[in-house]
Amino acid sequence: MTPRSLAPLSLAPKSIAGRLALMFAIATSLVSMLAGVALFSFQSLELKRHQAEELSARSQIIEAMIRKLEDPTRWPLMTDKLKSFTPADGSLRYRIESADPRFRFTPGTALEPARDGLGVIHADGKRFMTLARRVPAYGRRPEVRLVIAADTAPFDASRYVLGVAALGMSVLTTGLVSLLGWWIARRGLAPVDRLSHRAGALNPADLSLRMPTRDLPVELVGLMSAFNGALDRLQAAYERLAAFNADVAHELRTPLGNLIGQTQVALSRPRDTDELEETLHSNLEELERLRTIINDMLFMARADQGALAANLAPLSLAALTHKTADFLDVLFEDAEVRLEVRGDATVNADAALLGRAVTNLLDNAIRHGVACKTVRVMIEPRDKAVCLSVRNRGGPIPEAHLARLFDRFYRVDRAREHSGEIHGLGLAVVKAIVLMHGGSVFARCEGGEVLIGFLLPGSEGAVSPERETVEA
Repeated sequence: MTPRSLAPLSLAPKSIAGRLALMFAIATSLVSMLAGVALFSFQSLELKRHQAEELSARSQIIEAMIRKLEDPTRWPLMTDKLKSFTPADGSLRYRIESADPRFRFTPGTALEPARDGLGVIHADGKRFMTLARRVPAYGRRPEVRLVIAADTAPFDASRYVLGVAALGMSVLTTGLVSLLGWWIARRGLAPVDRLSHRAGALNPADLSLRMPTRDLPVELVGLMSAFNGALDRLQAAYERLAAFNADVAHELRTPLGNLIGQTQVALSRPRDTDELEETLHSNLEELERLRTIINDMLFMARADQGALAANLAPLSLAALTHKTADFLDVLFEDAEVRLEVRGDATVNADAALLGRAVTNLLDNAIRHGVACKTVRVMIEPRDKAVCLSVRNRGGPIPEAHLARLFDRFYRVDRAREHSGEIHGLGLAVVKAIVLMHGGSVFARCEGGEVLIGFLLPGSEGAVSPERETVEA
């Protein structure tokens, strides 16, 4: 069953433009609501202040009329004026309270008692703002209390209209900003749509296709550059894989062809026991070569999957090189090559794996040396690492080849010299082993010598400064 991921349930739009428009709408609605509430509150306070000022102005006029009035016989003139000031709809009401009944004014309309200063009362199902002030006694007139009440309905209606207008403007603004936000987002994301169409045109038939990086917003240039870099790496990996497959086919075809040819020759006519035994020995050599290729490929496949070296233990590189040279003694003698080992250091490594890497380096130096009488192994400290390099006198190797010496099945000699003896995986195995130990490999030419080696993390205080020379 093919695994599939469960997408989280989300109410957000799937498109970026939709999400941006939604975020614009939310932000605008919040800002509009805050602005509307602030404007509504400010206008409400202003309306209340305006109504209070109106009551205060009326109160001052009436107080001025009352202050100099002390004759009870003239009080009816005051009450007549107050009645004339009172509108028929009762939206404005007056009342004068006094301990002396002769200086009172109580209209027919009901009016609840009001506190001094500004206040709010309810009468006849209406809401009134009140202003109550005391007028000091004067002559025969005792102190009186003047109460003016104004119906708040007109101001409440203004506040209601203002609130509805603010809400409507908020909704309208939110809608317009959402539409504009969606349009702006679509315009802004147009390069992304173009890139999507261009990405859809990518296909393995033409690995050279790349995403455009010109005429793009700054935010997308870096992304496209990184994406093109990934495409470059994929193309390089694909090309290496294609070359690797071709090399594998070539390397396996040669021994298989030899096996088939020798077997067909042996079966072409009757053979005696010695001839058949010779054919079997020859076939066994080819089978051993096939096994070596397959084992090396399986080993590097495990290394590619991230396998690390196990059985790590302190190991002297000089001692390991001497031990390895003993196994290659016949090769050194046949090639009439002398081995020198200089320096020493201790590293934590798997002896079997690292011994295999040193063996491959020495074998490579012996086989590919040009007029080489000495192969030198230099073991040197490098900061917190240890460097082991194998040097031999060889022909100059171009930089393009040096960078690929550790590739699988790669040979500098395009004519494939020694192809019957080696299969081109020696240095690739060295690189895999060194990477399993957390190190790195290198290859360079210096002063007519070819240096191929590796760097490994060194143990604390494990580098020995003295040098020794061992001949083989």
